[in-house]
Amino acid sequence: MRWDVIGLVIGWTLRIFSFPLIFVGFYSWWIGEGIDFIIRTYAITFIIALIASQNLIRYGNNSRSNNQALRDREAFAAVALAWPPIVLLGAIPFWLGGMFFGPFEFYTEEANFTQLLQGSLHSWFESMSGFTTTGATVIDFSTSPNCTIDVTDCIASQSQSLLLWRSLTQWLGGMGVIMLGLLILSRVLGGGMSLAKAELTGPTLSRLGPTLQSTARRLWLIYTLLTIIEMGALYFIGGMGAFDAVNYSLTTLPSGGFGTSDSGIMGFESAIIESILIVFMLLTCINFSILNLIILGRSSEALKDEELKSYLLILSVAWLAMAFNIYRSGPENLDLLESIRHTLFQTVSISSTGYSSTNFANWPVFSQFVLLLLMIIGASAGSTGGGLKVLRIRILFELAKREVVRIIQPRKVIAIRFNEEVIEERTVWMVLGMISSWAVIVTASMLTFSLFEPSLEMKDVLSVSISLLGNTGPALGAFGPTATWASLSEPSMFIATLLMWLGRLELLTVLVLLHPRTWSRLE
Repeated sequence: MRWDVIGLVIGWTLRIFSFPLIFVGFYSWWIGEGIDFIIRTYAITFIIALIASQNLIRYGNNSRSNNQALRDREAFAAVALAWPPIVLLGAIPFWLGGMFFGPFEFYTEEANFTQLLQGSLHSWFESMSGFTTTGATVIDFSTSPNCTIDVTDCIASQSQSLLLWRSLTQWLGGMGVIMLGLLILSRVLGGGMSLAKAELTGPTLSRLGPTLQSTARRLWLIYTLLTIIEMGALYFIGGMGAFDAVNYSLTTLPSGGFGTSDSGIMGFESAIIESILIVFMLLTCINFSILNLIILGRSSEALKDEELKSYLLILSVAWLAMAFNIYRSGPENLDLLESIRHTLFQTVSISSTGYSSTNFANWPVFSQFVLLLLMIIGASAGSTGGGLKVLRIRILFELAKREVVRIIQPRKVIAIRFNEEVIEERTVWMVLGMISSWAVIVTASMLTFSLFEPSLEMKDVLSVSISLLGNTGPALGAFGPTATWASLSEPSMFIATLLMWLGRLELLTVLVLLHPRTWSRLE
């Protein structure tokens, strides 16, 4: 392991992600939040990030070993190790800015030392939930000093600039911490494709241009344009206020789910807003290479994609099944049109942002079970959605089908195909290893949560584990769409952040750190 190279990757990543703090600081000044608030919240964080990044970059540049391209093992370790510093960077404004109990509340005797430590954990959780686009929140009357007795909406009572920073963490994390830096990192170090594969450990990684730099530019161009278009649609068509339109656009495209109020999307009670969000949530769950083909006018080619057809089929079946179930036996006495509306929204949302148009924790068991399955399956590979990904499920299904045929015809050679191309056995085994790891970690998580949280029910523990690993956000039961995650104990909350980290990097990138050979000197 060349630590100078790892330091260079982390240093450049920290530097890139420190500059949005300047934008948020200017916004805070523009809306009149006060110079003292800006200095303690954003200026101090920016200076810390700048000093840390400069030292790491200098350390990497002064070494003689960084003239070699980044190797795969280093790339996986660098990506996994880059996330905690970025999350820490994102957490500092929450802590210093008073979203949670921080040192300035402690100084004015508004918080004791225990609350100070809890505030740092809550800030870490909120930042990890943001950058991993999970969307679970711990902003609550029990965790935030801003939520006093006379406050009716805890999230809305927070500083607007902090809510904007909170949304930005999701937008920046959605396309990927490393993908944002590929334009710089691939030129500084080489081995940019190794970095991309380490963060996007899917079966395929499609180039959208002749070089990795052009691919990164095209990805961010599509991502940014869709965000701007959604802002306009929510503001001019949906009737949202400017601040809400910006924030919900920043959290829709990365499949994030953070809102600007306790009620979230439910508070708007608008079918128009929900329709706009459905369109853009669906776009976030489609492979960006497919979106690129559509933009280039090659829609017929894009619609032939087998994963896209499988994903749309899964959504359609789940939607119709839940709509029928809720209309027949739902406790909310919804009519047919309302059942269709809310089930369509939740069907798309559960594999994307985790927004909620209604409290699905009150839905019948059948519909909740369908939502749980959708959380597991997730979205398409190459999208910002979470879950295991439809492509992996398809490969697993084809593998099972092949083994059944082999029992009947042992000598028959059967290749697993996708989009008329043969998938290499190495890729098949990687998918099988990833899904096996997922099953083991979900089981271990359930045992851990049930140990630390004895008051939780089985569906709480199961759905929380699946939601964290799939970066979904809302779960079932006690952690449904109308609840926060603030009731978790400190050990459970920290474990939850590790699961979000594992899920965002699709397990294998982080699990590589557990192998002793990862830390040995490269030969």
